[in-house]
Amino acid sequence: MARRRSRVQTDEEDVELNMTPMLDVVFILLIFFIVTAVFVKEPGIDVLRPDVAGSERMKPTLLVAVTSADEIWINRNVYEMNQIRGVLEQLLSENPRAEAMIQADEGSPVGTVLDVQEMLTELGVEEVHISDEP
Repeated sequence: MARRRSRVQTDEEDVELNMTPMLDVVFILLIFFIVTAVFVKEPGIDVLRPDVAGSERMKPTLLVAVTSADEIWINRNVYEMNQIRGVLEQLLSENPRAEAMIQADEGSPVGTVLDVQEMLTELGVEEVHISDEP
């Protein structure tokens, strides 16, 4: 009588685990989180804000700083008032639903702060806040 071969072979075969599907899933998750992430645009300068009582905490996606020397800082760069419209339009094209916060120094010109606020409103930013937190 002929002996049958076993269906399960236990002869020193190495069993390898196919890692390709797991790597595909990891890369798809990585791409998803990168695409859906919202990055905060920092102004690039620390400002000394006046003391005000009763303010809410918010997480803006666009920060604009106005210094006491009448400098306007966006994304760690200084701009003049006539230059910021183009910069803000570019930032808003990246994130159309951006919430903006204007950080003003204690001695910054009120006219400049209000001009920046008005420009943000004209460009369609729904929420524009002026920061009063130190």
